[in-house]
Amino acid sequence: MTRRAVLLVLAAFLLIGTAGQAQAAGYRYWSFWDRDGGKWVYATQGPSTARPSDGDVQGFRFAVSENSGDAAQPRGTADFASICAKTPAEEGSKRVALVLDFGTAPDAPSGETPPAPRTACAQLSPDATTADALAAVADPLRYNTNALLCAIAGYPKSGCGEQVSQKEDSSASAAPKATEEEGAEDGPSIGLYAGIAVVAALAAAGAWQSRRRRNATR
Repeated sequence: MTRRAVLLVLAAFLLIGTAGQAQAAGYRYWSFWDRDGGKWVYATQGPSTARPSDGDVQGFRFAVSENSGDAAQPRGTADFASICAKTPAEEGSKRVALVLDFGTAPDAPSGETPPAPRTACAQLSPDATTADALAAVADPLRYNTNALLCAIAGYPKSGCGEQVSQKEDSSASAAPKATEEEGAEDGPSIGLYAGIAVVAALAAAGAWQSRRRRNATR
């Protein structure tokens, strides 16, 4: 195989890799965070089982993410003293500061506009959960049959942890969501098949040229 053919084969392999990355899928959902000192930490429990202590700060962020490792963190003020400044402490209750980040337009479901991020201070009984705190300050909430939190303060109006392609995410859902999702579920992209075809064709051409040179020297 000539040097040029080798380079073309390598380029085709890079094309395949790029096509695979373009089809990487994420999920559109509310992620749940705990404030640990000056940073956000992805929560290890769900809001229905987590029981924050008085003075805790917890956050929620709506976004498209592949997993917890790349999930977008809540933005804005995350200081308990600032968020709960107008909610005086009361004996027999606890105060929990919440940061609610409804995300950006590219992450919003088709036809919806995310509300502005906001904070709230929930005053609760000592044994209350984070879900109780949300219900007190960000109603209406929506859950699915598996108790997954789907909507805070009514956003979004529909959907719950649905899978979306990165193409849909980056184009702000320019195409109908169902079409994007079907494309992700149908298997490898056209670009991937095209790349494989290019590699096969180049390999065959290289083998033919090699045989031709060998025959010419006999």
